[in-house]
Amino acid sequence: MPGKAVQDCYPEEFANCYGCGRLNRDGMQIKSYWDGEECVCRYTPKPYYTGGFPGFSYGGLISSLIDCHGAATASAAKLQDEGFTLDDRPPSRFVTASLKVDYLKPTPLGTVLTLKGKPLDISNRKVIVAVTLSADGEICAKGEAVMVKIPDAETSP
Repeated sequence: MPGKAVQDCYPEEFANCYGCGRLNRDGMQIKSYWDGEECVCRYTPKPYYTGGFPGFSYGGLISSLIDCHGAATASAAKLQDEGFTLDDRPPSRFVTASLKVDYLKPTPLGTVLTLKGKPLDISNRKVIVAVTLSADGEICAKGEAVMVKIPDAETSP
């Protein structure tokens, strides 16, 4: 995808997450890109992310992907809402306050998964996002997350 990945713009102190931290060498290091009015991520899970049925992903991986992509969606959406882009300044970092995931059908391994996130509501410190996870063009899971902005370093206790 063109442009910068949201996760590549996180400040170092917030770049160690297992799912999306670019500094976590053992993590998944997903990459999410702002594209118009949504955030898109493509990820191919490793075979060891198998679930109870051979050839399919386990639910924890799916919820982790939706969680981390949801945080990136919130960061990019808030930045855009404030009139900035990733080229202007680093995005604010968000953490999950609430996550609901609906598993609609088994998610296959060995194929590229596409996550699409859209902001539903943006306020001062909170962004609510909706995320879909698709494989081969079919939605396998969807989620909704309430993301809360981590206070800026200069205002933190």
